[in-house]
Amino acid sequence: MVDINDFFSSRNTVTNISDNDRKQTANYLETIKAFSRTTYKSIYVIDYQKKGFEFVSENPLFLCGHTSEEVKQMGYLFYFKYVIPEDVELLLKINTIGFDFYEKIPVNERKYHSISYDFHLKNQEGKVFLINQKLTPLFLTDDKKIWKAICLISLSNEQSSGNIRISKQGENKIFRYDLEGNFWKTEEKVELSKREQEILRYSVRGFTINEMAESMCVSPDTVKFHRRKLFEKLEVANISEAIVYATNNKLI
Repeated sequence: MVDINDFFSSRNTVTNISDNDRKQTANYLETIKAFSRTTYKSIYVIDYQKKGFEFVSENPLFLCGHTSEEVKQMGYLFYFKYVIPEDVELLLKINTIGFDFYEKIPVNERKYHSISYDFHLKNQEGKVFLINQKLTPLFLTDDKKIWKAICLISLSNEQSSGNIRISKQGENKIFRYDLEGNFWKTEEKVELSKREQEILRYSVRGFTINEMAESMCVSPDTVKFHRRKLFEKLEVANISEAIVYATNNKLI
């Protein structure tokens, strides 16, 4: 039977926090709270020593009808209640392979890696929706285990759960996990042309194709051509999906 401890790898068990560890965290939650007020994404902070949530933002996407304080008190019981059963198993697998990967990272680079994946939440009304979660370490202990991590949640632009990716700050590559073959593979990050970036930025501002063409001093057909190439590159069906993908992956 699955229980909360299954979400916490024995390889990252945090038992004692040193005085040096605690010095890292002076008033840090005030910064997180301020950030949460400026973003549409849901945010929470995991404490691996306490095996629960230290902070949950008031953004409604992740709350499934609860208050942020209620979700904070529920901790990982929240996942058992609102993540669909097959994706609970997926999250446990991600926990295992994620820490396997983390242990192979040089100690001085561990803080700069982030993991991203998608899973389904089912709210109190029974509506199922796919979300993307990005997790990155906030504080490491003296022995370089993750003490606290921050998670950002937004609606996913993918069609199914999984899509497990690890990236390192400043590097133009990602590590993608193949769930069928059970192995990591390296891929280059998507790079957008200047025209593709322009189209995304104008689209965010609500410009029509004709308005984009006028602003970019090109024909509407040229805008349509670059927009098609953008959709192919991002593997999306429309501009709304392209904007979500580009925003979630920091392409604009």
